[in-house]
Amino acid sequence: MSLSHARAGLAASAKCWQARTPARTAGLLNLRRRMSAPSATQHPPLETQEDWTEFQLRNAEYESLISFYSDYGSTQNRENTFQPHHPLHRPTPPQSLTVSHLMAASAHMGHSQSLMNPNFLPYAYGVRAGITIIDLDQTVPLLRRAAQVVRAVAARGGAVLFVGTRPDLRPIVRRAAERVGERAFHLGEKWRAGTLTNKAEVFSADTLREYQVNPDLVVFLNPISNLHAIRECASQTIPTMAVVDSNVDPRVVMYPIPANDESTRTAELIAGVLSIAGREGVAIRNEELERMAERAKRIQRGREAAVDRP
Repeated sequence: MSLSHARAGLAASAKCWQARTPARTAGLLNLRRRMSAPSATQHPPLETQEDWTEFQLRNAEYESLISFYSDYGSTQNRENTFQPHHPLHRPTPPQSLTVSHLMAASAHMGHSQSLMNPNFLPYAYGVRAGITIIDLDQTVPLLRRAAQVVRAVAARGGAVLFVGTRPDLRPIVRRAAERVGERAFHLGEKWRAGTLTNKAEVFSADTLREYQVNPDLVVFLNPISNLHAIRECASQTIPTMAVVDSNVDPRVVMYPIPANDESTRTAELIAGVLSIAGREGVAIRNEELERMAERAKRIQRGREAAVDRP
């Protein structure tokens, strides 16, 4: 581009800026002035009805100005901008999962290079500053595969158990189980030895007769602290999946998910993705049960009509 063309472009941009209506310019200056004022972040207490009305009008004016000038700036807002609490309260669906989500949750950070398990080498991207970097391009398909397994188990009415025995993982497994529904359970305390291999001593006879003790799938968020539980599941042929870090042998579980197992945000993201898949499986099962019930009603009505027919 020549110098004359550049000057012409700058002149055109200046004319477009000057062509803005006075109302737009005044509104923009007013918005900047209000945002820079000390009262923009510290509102006085609302004591009367007039204060509340003024507060509502001020918020409405602010939102209208933001909506008006959104075409001239960034499209990011509070709803579409990532917030730290989103993985726990608004988890990402499996079909929308990307490497960016995992990267933002620090899922790529492994342990020290000296602690890397030799069997984890296929899932390692490299080493930086002595820290193993996990290959998230492999984590995404493996996490989606795990989500499909959870969805299939839930669609067949299976019981899913989320295990996270660290204090920061307890609310995560609880929310994940609540999100799936009544066929999902969570364990935030220490796994009691013999829960699966010695059920007759751990549970009463009435409990074993009335309830299903063995889950159909177990999800571990911190497998290193629950290796004994993983062995019990393997002895009972119960499928397992876990978040495996660079210091963990991925062969200890049936469905490994290579990621940072010490990051709370990573655990929130993975548990949220799996719980969303489980909720989708429960919805599929409910739809199938409704279709079966409707079909049974049609068959019953047909039989009654055949009996009443002379």
